[in-house]
Amino acid sequence: KSLNGWCVLHFLCRNSRTGQFDGMMFVSGVGQSLLRRVTTPSWLQFGSVRAMSARARKRFYKNVAVVSTSREGQIDFELTLDNRKLKTPLGNEFRVDNEILAHSVATEWAAQKDYILLSQMHLTGLANVCIDNPTNAKKEDLVDHILNFLDTDTILFFGEEETLLARQVEQWQPLIDWFCERHRIEIKASRGLAPPEFSPNARDAIRKHLMSYNYRAINGFSFGVDSIKSLILTAALVDRRLAVDEAVKLSRLELEVQTERWGNVEWAHDLELYDTTARVAAATMFVHLSSS
Repeated sequence: KSLNGWCVLHFLCRNSRTGQFDGMMFVSGVGQSLLRRVTTPSWLQFGSVRAMSARARKRFYKNVAVVSTSREGQIDFELTLDNRKLKTPLGNEFRVDNEILAHSVATEWAAQKDYILLSQMHLTGLANVCIDNPTNAKKEDLVDHILNFLDTDTILFFGEEETLLARQVEQWQPLIDWFCERHRIEIKASRGLAPPEFSPNARDAIRKHLMSYNYRAINGFSFGVDSIKSLILTAALVDRRLAVDEAVKLSRLELEVQTERWGNVEWAHDLELYDTTARVAAATMFVHLSSS
């Protein structure tokens, strides 16, 4: 691929230690060359693709429907596949108390083609985890997991390169300021090797806010934080401060600056972008619908 006089070759090499595939990018220009190693996301690795195909089930149903049920005065919504009730991985009946969420999950099932790719059905997965709770996680455990991201939050680490730093200050700092004002705390982002600095009340204030969500919403929040590695960006999404595409773009700011300089590896960067966007959109939607 030619990029402003540079020749870029991207190919896959098997890692002899792990047996998985890593990306290698060779960039050559007039009088200079650069060999860069690019780790291929796990969900793009050939081994993972083969494993996913082996686990995928053929689509065995034609119609998907949402059915309302009433038990002890509580109206819930179930899904049927050709009049058979949908079950969770642990065999529980799939049941949610939000009709919009039920129809959204039904849309995921209806959108499957020849094979059922559960790895791409994020709302289904979140709902299943909340129903089955396979790890017996409590809300407090999930809140602790989310808080652990604060020390390594994507937008709390500014670079040193001039162009990148200017973009980060312009686009990240306003969100950090908003988050601090929202929770009445102080955060100083990292520059260089020093870690971010937090006021003594920061973690307690954030924990108190997170504990105000119910168990299902916290599951969605955790999924969002895991997807973009940022508690602050996820909080901005949930508070409708940012749109999904804006949050994903901000989480990839360093990559964006790099691709502006070196060019975009379409098959890798684009697929990663679409996958992250789908995950973040599902997480945000799940939090909102679980909180309403």
